[in-house]
Amino acid sequence: MSGSHDHDSSEGHVVPISTYIGVFLALMAGTALTTGVAYIDLGAFNTVVALLIAFIKMSLVILFFMHVKYQPGLTRIAIICAFFWLGIMMTLTLSDELTRGWEMNPKPWNALIVPHLPHLVRFLF
Repeated sequence: MSGSHDHDSSEGHVVPISTYIGVFLALMAGTALTTGVAYIDLGAFNTVVALLIAFIKMSLVILFFMHVKYQPGLTRIAIICAFFWLGIMMTLTLSDELTRGWEMNPKPWNALIVPHLPHLVRFLF
């Protein structure tokens, strides 16, 4: 049963050079676009646009250079789960970061510790 549609499990997917060149040119265009957008004042959207371009470039690298586009479904599910977990971690981190009461001119660490030093010494000894 060795037909032309049977694949050896040790054989990887062969991607044409033209695909790699196209992805490379897209990544270079994305880099140029990121640099160009950095010189345009979009206000608060500068970061959003830069992250959107970075996400597109990351997707190209994952899909083509890491051959995820040509992998079976289980690999894709694992990658989707990894990004879902990354989203959970970022949400937890940002929920902590954005809900703190930040001071514009914070006190140095020694100013925070020195008033409590007698209590710490009594507690330790």
